[in-house]
Amino acid sequence: MKRLLITLLLGTVLSCSKDPQTFVEFVDGYWEIEEVTMSNGLKKEYNYNDTIDYIQLTDSLSGVRRKLKPNLMGKFESSQSVESFRIKIENDSLNVYYTTPYADWKETILDASQTHLLVVNTNKDVYLYKRYEPLDLD
Repeated sequence: MKRLLITLLLGTVLSCSKDPQTFVEFVDGYWEIEEVTMSNGLKKEYNYNDTIDYIQLTDSLSGVRRKLKPNLMGKFESSQSVESFRIKIENDSLNVYYTTPYADWKETILDASQTHLLVVNTNKDVYLYKRYEPLDLD
């Protein structure tokens, strides 16, 4: 009986999910990968990133993502690559549909806050991003 109660309690707690609409306001900005958990369970931590992702929402449902390379002067060098995307809330998930001249793909935002962004891709690899903070050399 005790096991049944614990199982039901855990099921109830784990099934409660955040409203994906609330994630949208945090997606815009500069992000760097902190850690990737591969679908096979292996983790890779990123102590240093030479590139960051700039995600710009052009309206509440679309935008672009660019790879940027920060320099010591506080400026960014941008790659010419731009990934356009559309955001859709589907089945209680915030899905991001990317389009480039070379490919189309989908990622799902599992969580987003002022400081972190958690994304899973179609390979079931989970990316944990942290908000980019420029180096303070003073």
